Amino acid sequence: MENLVMDLRYAARRLRARPTYALLAALTLALGVGGTAAVWGLVRGLLIEPLPYANEARVSVFWNQGDWSEREVLYLEEDWPGFEKVAAYRTDDVTLRQGDAPAQLLAGLATTASLFEVLGVQPLMGRGLQPGDDRENAARVAVISHGMWQELGGRPGVVGSQLQLGGVPHTVVGVMPKGFWFPDPTVRVWRAEPLNQADGSGNYTLVGLRQSGATPAAMQAALGRITARLKESFTYPAQWDKTRSPELTDLREHLLGSLRVPLLAVLAAMAVILLIACGNVAALMLGQVDASATEFAVRAALGADRRRMTQQLLAEALLVGLAAAGLGMLLATYGFRVLADALPLGALAERATLDWSVFWAALGIALLTALAVALVPATHLWRSDPSRALSRARTSGVRGGRMEGTLVVGQVALAVLLTAGAALLVRSVMNLRAIDPGVDTDRVAVVDITMPKDLSLAQKRQALQEMMGALEVLPGVTAAGATMKLPLRGSGHSWGITVEGQPELASSTTYFRLVTPDYFRAMGISLKEGRLLERTDVEGGERVVVVNQALAAKYFPGQSSLGRRLATGFGGFERIVGVVEDVAEADLTDGPAPARYMLYQQVPYMYDLAALVLRVEGRAPAELLEEARRAVQASAPAVAVQKTTTLADVFEVAVGPARQVMSVLTFLTGLALVLGAVGIYGVTAQYVTRRRRDLGIRLALGLSPARVVAQVVGRGGRLVLLGSVVGTIAVLGLARLLASLLYGVSAVDPLALLGATVLLLLVGMLAALVPARRASRLDPAAVFREQ
Repeated sequence: MENLVMDLRYAARRLRARPTYALLAALTLALGVGGTAAVWGLVRGLLIEPLPYANEARVSVFWNQGDWSEREVLYLEEDWPGFEKVAAYRTDDVTLRQGDAPAQLLAGLATTASLFEVLGVQPLMGRGLQPGDDRENAARVAVISHGMWQELGGRPGVVGSQLQLGGVPHTVVGVMPKGFWFPDPTVRVWRAEPLNQADGSGNYTLVGLRQSGATPAAMQAALGRITARLKESFTYPAQWDKTRSPELTDLREHLLGSLRVPLLAVLAAMAVILLIACGNVAALMLGQVDASATEFAVRAALGADRRRMTQQLLAEALLVGLAAAGLGMLLATYGFRVLADALPLGALAERATLDWSVFWAALGIALLTALAVALVPATHLWRSDPSRALSRARTSGVRGGRMEGTLVVGQVALAVLLTAGAALLVRSVMNLRAIDPGVDTDRVAVVDITMPKDLSLAQKRQALQEMMGALEVLPGVTAAGATMKLPLRGSGHSWGITVEGQPELASSTTYFRLVTPDYFRAMGISLKEGRLLERTDVEGGERVVVVNQALAAKYFPGQSSLGRRLATGFGGFERIVGVVEDVAEADLTDGPAPARYMLYQQVPYMYDLAALVLRVEGRAPAELLEEARRAVQASAPAVAVQKTTTLADVFEVAVGPARQVMSVLTFLTGLALVLGAVGIYGVTAQYVTRRRRDLGIRLALGLSPARVVAQVVGRGGRLVLLGSVVGTIAVLGLARLLASLLYGVSAVDPLALLGATVLLLLVGMLAALVPARRASRLDPAAVFREQ
């Protein structure tokens, strides 16, 4: 123990004498192990740990998610072949009014009574939804989340109390346990939804509990029976045919599948960083062995205990590891939150926690790797004859540097893999951002609202009019409009269309949007033909409709659509008065899709959800958001503001997870380049140290300094080039992991590979240039005196 304490002190003195080496080694290890622990915490929490449902393994989600109607659910509910129970649910955010305070918005779910039975979850307090709660004229009941219960004061008597949800009294019948969520952690209330036999609108997702022991073949037969029953009673347009290609999706895949590729891509990138860190630390330690070659040889010649020298090396590595552990803990804690916010995890990020067991395992692997590599040449030196070892140490060093060269090749190969992946995502995101969505994303502020369900149609129209009036007078607002669904936020709200004189098209559908007169001007949507909707198009007059170019081209090819009439199902026809440019009404990458726009005032129907859009001039749209929120709450206190944002931010979200993964991979690529540059610099510097005598002789014989620089840099360039070749081969095999995130670029894009190789060559040659210039300035006489 006394020897160990002395060796630790000796190792500490040696590290203090070499602060650059100590800092680089500790920081490099900390980056690798801390980052790995942070990413693995996300992967484990979101992709590996069980979901909070007892029946997870037997629960499946039906095809055509979000498109099942109440009529279909009621028709099929008496017989679900292959399933013990099936539940239907849809997103249904509701307002909560408490006293005179402004309405609060709750993320909610409207569901049939069997949802919790399908999932296999029991409430913490009270009961769950039960048969009969989802029938017409049943008392309105709700189950709340554990977090919502805490917000309400955590009172045991909350069960049986009433909440004004959407303006309608609901009795709280249960509180879910802590940690339960479905279908995401933001949902705070689950309401039993009475189903209506007459409602044919597709809004629901079906989730079913498979019968115990059901085989894939049996489930396929069961799906065939379900589709056969649907064919008996329903006729579908070709684009919405539910009887074609039925399939089931595992619940985990449905809830978390979109996270798999981003998380695994970042985990792979972090593993690359860890491997580069291991290689860097090994190279640094090899360099220190060479730098101490004379010392070791002298001590061995004087009879030093080789076991004791080995123990001192281990003590030094232990201190480096302890320093790396401290730094790594800080980096893991901070990096975990940064990654959780940077990646496209949404509300699911709260499920993840740091995995310290992985942190210590990664630290142990890194240290063992460095020690195993560093002890090889040291052991060779100590086992040799002391006089010969001393002679070798005084002339050309202990080794030839092949091991460091191999490490550099491996680091460069890994860096090429990471750089090429980042380049693919950068090109993909550039392609996505180059898409024209058909709206002006730079000058528009957005306020998402939810109206109480108990408001009548006239009250909703009045509230919308008052909000528009309050927003139009805000400083900088030049136009204010509203729409039932904002572009770039996914598909939905496709309504049937009938073209007068073309009965064969009666079963087709197009996107349908209710808007206010100034909506097009606020969004910057260009008019191509005719006129826009106007304030004079009042209720009671002829109903008018504006269509987009895609609808005009599909239904009226080669002719003008102006003056033609369409039927939407409100009784009678609407006359087309204008044609506007195509807008990305669903996803950014969708092609032009037929869409039509009508006025709220002319339709006997209104959604509870709406997006208010404000065109802003003379100031940034983001600066207006808080003023807009206050204006809405003051003009319509019963209306809840869901969120405020800008259309530019909506566009960035529409770009998809590739944007966020690109940001993380780009940062990690920069880190890999820095670590790679450190490795190349260190290896090149050690090469110059070992060849110092040889280079001095060459300079004395007349070799020009420029040739010395070229030789040293050329050696570094050859190592980088060899590593780039190995890395390119790896990219060809692994880049397909990113395929689902790419747009307009191949997973083996040659431009990305070439760019990664060129970048690594430049970084490697610049890193090798510093020791190369130092070598070119050697004084031959001084070198000979040292020898």
